[in-house]
Amino acid sequence: MSDQETLRQSILAQVAEFYRQNHAEKPFVPGETAVSYAGRVFDATEMQNMVSAVLDFWLTAGPYAQQFEEKLGRFLGVREVIPTNSGSSANLLAITTLRSMKLENRLLPGDEVIVPAASFPTTVNPIIQNQLTPVFVDSRLGDLNLDPGQLETAVSPRTRALIFAHTLGNPADMDAVMAFVRKHNLFLIEDTCDALGSRWDGQLVGTFGDMATLSFFPAHHITMGEGGAVYTNRPRLAKIARAVRDWGRDCWCGYEYPTNGKCGIRFEREIPGIPGYYDHRYYYSEIGYNLKITDPQAAMGLAQIDKLPGFIAARKRNFAYLYAGLKQYEEFLILPNWHAKADVSWFAFPMLVRDEAPFMRHDLTRFLEQHKVQTRLIFAGNILRQPAYQEITYRQVSDLAVADQIMRGAFFIGVYPGLDTPRLDYVLDTFARFFQQF
Repeated sequence: MSDQETLRQSILAQVAEFYRQNHAEKPFVPGETAVSYAGRVFDATEMQNMVSAVLDFWLTAGPYAQQFEEKLGRFLGVREVIPTNSGSSANLLAITTLRSMKLENRLLPGDEVIVPAASFPTTVNPIIQNQLTPVFVDSRLGDLNLDPGQLETAVSPRTRALIFAHTLGNPADMDAVMAFVRKHNLFLIEDTCDALGSRWDGQLVGTFGDMATLSFFPAHHITMGEGGAVYTNRPRLAKIARAVRDWGRDCWCGYEYPTNGKCGIRFEREIPGIPGYYDHRYYYSEIGYNLKITDPQAAMGLAQIDKLPGFIAARKRNFAYLYAGLKQYEEFLILPNWHAKADVSWFAFPMLVRDEAPFMRHDLTRFLEQHKVQTRLIFAGNILRQPAYQEITYRQVSDLAVADQIMRGAFFIGVYPGLDTPRLDYVLDTFARFFQQF
């Protein structure tokens, strides 16, 4: 072993010791220790991987990013994974890809994209940012997903695409969705930021449509701190997405071909009106951004993928434990349901305070928060009631009554792998103390 490698191993051993001394799990003290709705779960491996990337001084995407793409692609069973700096950027990238001039059937300004009104903002925002028109459909109580019964009503001659999230990991009715998009020849983008590992009839969600997106924010199934990805089985869409992600440049040769490029024609591009040849790396065929990850992020993600099967199992186990304990309160709460074909990798445990309950949602969530049980709302609720969306151009289907009910009464608590039985018991005990009042 070289002196350099010996030094590296010594540094990494010290990182492991630092993890042991500084990040070991602290004892849970009921009523004093917060029960988080989510959080990063890691060990020394993530820290060692990130330090190793820093020692190599790969500051942008590099060898770890390449390994991350390949390993995540194998888990998902897809041909192409395009990492991004966030799940929100992944949604922007996916929709922008469908606007590319390289696609004969590309989306055009004013084309309509169907989306649930009860959405996360950055599922909707790229529609608006790409000069498309969102058409809002309502959701269903129980699974909180888009209502397939409203899809046909939403169609117009300008309808070109459907995008939606599998809410909190719970798969939408993909039989109905796929029948609809095939009938009308629509693009489909699945936002699986909350649903990594969820399946419909044995097939991973995100692999049904043209493209799908992921987030690696600390609250999600795996984390890079920040980060996300677009994934697809369509190489043409992947090539466009990589160009849009990488400033819009046409070059796809990658970091490992620094000189003449993988294509071998790096210096043979021509631009009309400009004499001579132009460097392919500075030839722009898309209106793009810089949405790339860094190699230390990818190094962390690589270690997280190895833990993913265990994370999914823990989320399912924690959800089942909470469901069994909360079922007795269905007089007051609408608990989640899921389709018989759904195998859910839960992001969180959603519930909805019934309109006829003798209390309001804020009464319950305030009580939980005061007793150190974290809660979160179902994102934007009916997004059309949010101030930022008061002047957008849109259509809506129905009165969106369920989206309003979600905005009025829904919230979620955590099921992430960092929760153990004492914490879950404390959560259930806190609910019991609240309901003793009624």
